[in-house]
Amino acid sequence: MSVLAGQTAIVTGSSSGIGAAIARAVGAAGANVVVNYPGGHSDAADAVVADIVAAGGAAIAFACDVSKEAEVDAMVAHAVATYGTIDIMIANAGWQKDAPFAEMTLAKWQAVIDVNLTGQFLCARAAVREFARRGMVPERSRALGKIVCMSSVHEVIPWGGHVDYAASKGGVMMLMKSIAQELAPQKIRCNGIAPGAIKTPINRSAWETPEAEKKLLELIPYGRIGEPEDIARATVWLCSDDSDYVTGTTLFVDGGMTLYPGFSTGG
Repeated sequence: MSVLAGQTAIVTGSSSGIGAAIARAVGAAGANVVVNYPGGHSDAADAVVADIVAAGGAAIAFACDVSKEAEVDAMVAHAVATYGTIDIMIANAGWQKDAPFAEMTLAKWQAVIDVNLTGQFLCARAAVREFARRGMVPERSRALGKIVCMSSVHEVIPWGGHVDYAASKGGVMMLMKSIAQELAPQKIRCNGIAPGAIKTPINRSAWETPEAEKKLLELIPYGRIGEPEDIARATVWLCSDDSDYVTGTTLFVDGGMTLYPGFSTGG
């Protein structure tokens, strides 16, 4: 199903985990894909590119630290030089640097905010500027452009020991909504996805052993831990014209985690 045929998507932080699954999915949906990774060895990003190409798609890898303005602008410029424009920005890059609040250093706080929040601002802004430069292409999409901000259930669930991460995701939610409110008249759609517990390397300790998995499942009414592909399918939908009337919304893909299951029997 080529619902994104002829379009170009940048997927930040897409050399592994949720980002890699999203890159493969938007590629399978017909988009040209820029597989972003933060730098260093490109083997993992190259492998994602190879998967997309092997499936009949088009993709390139590009190293970029999303917290650096010049690098983000260079990434978008490279995508435009390669594919003519971009239609979709999927701001997925993020990380955790956990600590009890009293022990959290300013460096940890700043590093998480820089990537998780400022990075999304820089990527969304660069995308919006390119959407405006290019103008509408109705035969490709009903929207001038689409932005997906990767958030977390922790945009609404407080998370002790992870204050920097939760604060960044709360910020992502208001960033997304404010962009959507301001730019909807220009036919730019901006939405968020809030994953719950997903099996990725960043949280392997929370699901890798039977004991850890059992404890985690107590927080998930649907009775299973999510897979990166669950997020990827939701992302494709938000980037397609099937969701053309959806903007300014966070789509929670969490198996019901935000239903606060501890209260299911009265608390």
